[in-house]
Amino acid sequence: MGFDLNTGLESLKPDGEAWRSSAGQHYKLCRNTTEFGVCNWLVPEHDVQDYCPACRFNRTVPDQSKPDNRLLWWRMEQAKKRMLFGIYQLGLWPALGWTSADGLLFDFIEDGRSNWDFAETFVTTGFAGGIITLNILEANDVARKQAQEDMQERYRTLLGHFRHEVGHYFWGRFAENQAWLDRFRERFNDERGDYGQALETYYATGGDPKWYQKYISRYASAHPVEDWAESWAHYLHMMDALDTAHRQGFIRSDPFDADFDTKLRQWRSLSVALNELNRAVGHNDAYPFVIAEPIAKKLEFVHDTIAAANE
Repeated sequence: MGFDLNTGLESLKPDGEAWRSSAGQHYKLCRNTTEFGVCNWLVPEHDVQDYCPACRFNRTVPDQSKPDNRLLWWRMEQAKKRMLFGIYQLGLWPALGWTSADGLLFDFIEDGRSNWDFAETFVTTGFAGGIITLNILEANDVARKQAQEDMQERYRTLLGHFRHEVGHYFWGRFAENQAWLDRFRERFNDERGDYGQALETYYATGGDPKWYQKYISRYASAHPVEDWAESWAHYLHMMDALDTAHRQGFIRSDPFDADFDTKLRQWRSLSVALNELNRAVGHNDAYPFVIAEPIAKKLEFVHDTIAAANE
């Protein structure tokens, strides 16, 4: 089995040096499949590229001489690919950082907490200069859970990190349009204050104590651009969950054909059901958030931005 970005999951049979789908399309396997087994995306047979459309964004990958890193990288790839497919479904795709000044690349990096070769380093997840950096410790379930407790976060997942950070990337693209930026400031407030100072204040004080009235998460209260990235990530959560529910027959309407109010109404209902199902089998809430009206307006802004980008 392999995944084609345009046609979905394909059943494959060997055909000479290529692989043939049931529809007769010929592919080659991504180089990260044949060498490391961390990818299941496909490459058209005659494509000059050896890497699939998702793996081409990788600038730095974990050191594969370390036995534990293969599994951690595989987890990173699974989350990254789900994020990329989600934005592809929304009609978006990042430019490739290798060939575009406005492009995107990924660094999956270790620091001294997981590799003594980097004992003097401390790598944090973030976005800067077209690079999304993720510490591979985020793919370690125990380390990520400990970080979640230390940060007093309701939710911390690999997929959430990818969706949040790619929100920063797209903010930079959209903010090149002054009219869009003016509308952003009306909804999220002015982002031109000192970003570093805003984060320092957030970590010192814990953010707005009544954040839940206006922000989707406590961290969103740190700075308007973080509010955007969190709202963006939650819109992607909503769309992926609704699409999955539709494909599994839990909701009838296709979320990609629905207006925003319909999507939000369905998501509020579905997220409650998800939480109850999790509780029924002894797990914490899958979606421990409440979407108050000011938050809904921000999600609608994300929705409208994506719709306009597809016009």
